[in-house]
Amino acid sequence: MNLRVIVRYAVLATACLVIPMVVSSTYWRSILIISFVYGIVAASWDLTLGYAGVFNFAQVATFGIGSYAAGILAIRGVPPVVSILLAIIIGVIFNGIVALPVIRLRGVYVALITFAAAQIAGSVVLGWTSVTGGGTGLVLIPDLTIAGFDFNSSEIGFVYLAEISLVISLLILKRVADSSFGMSLVAGRDSEDYALSRGIALGRNRVLGLLIGAAFASFSGALFTYYLASASPTLFGFGTATIVLSMVLVGGAGTIYGPAFAAVLLTTLQNIRQVASLGPITFMIIAALIVLILRFLPGGLWDITMHRRKFSNKKI
Repeated sequence: MNLRVIVRYAVLATACLVIPMVVSSTYWRSILIISFVYGIVAASWDLTLGYAGVFNFAQVATFGIGSYAAGILAIRGVPPVVSILLAIIIGVIFNGIVALPVIRLRGVYVALITFAAAQIAGSVVLGWTSVTGGGTGLVLIPDLTIAGFDFNSSEIGFVYLAEISLVISLLILKRVADSSFGMSLVAGRDSEDYALSRGIALGRNRVLGLLIGAAFASFSGALFTYYLASASPTLFGFGTATIVLSMVLVGGAGTIYGPAFAAVLLTTLQNIRQVASLGPITFMIIAALIVLILRFLPGGLWDITMHRRKFSNKKI
């Protein structure tokens, strides 16, 4: 490990330690927690969308499934750690079922099948009133207590938990993306015929990519539910999918870090009081910014960092 890498990790660790302390407002700490959670969802979707080229709408539905699974189990007295682990398993199983037809389809058909799967999951949540609460959703979910520490009663504690969860998730996802497995996903995305000729098992790799992404999406959903102490069927709506997709595209598909950065940026922007007070105009302003970013930075905001790195590596 060279000095540059050590300095980079030292700066990251310092920032993670200082940010929750600097942000003392209850309102902005809440925004940080929500943006960190969305950062995990967006980064996990980037693994399948940006690297594998699979337009998987079921990824956001998995976020909702993880949320509801953890909430239902918590209400029934299951300990938080166990409920979160079971929520991850349930989310992975759901994506495994969705992946069966997906591996034989391409292009828009994948988007249609996964979108249909997401809608079916949402319909089940709305219809299974006795378990999910129907249109009302789940409420009064117990606090997230681990080893005797109640994170819901400690605002800064939950900020640190969400922040550490995001950092660890990004490091794992980036490691997966940069591995030979990640490279095989990119090869299949760019040229299926070439990848097959090199002996890459495209179907198996895509399914595995979907399952890895699902684990992180369902985990973030569980964390989201424990923080809000509720779960809403709106998580399965097209609006949530649009928000997360915007984060992936604005941050930069195929970068892992970019979508997480965009999640923090967009969540913060739409919750600035001066902007939020504009009402419906808020969404128009944010939409216009997204269009401008995608027009002038097709590779997303993270592309700026890449260009600066390339420039700094040039010999003078």
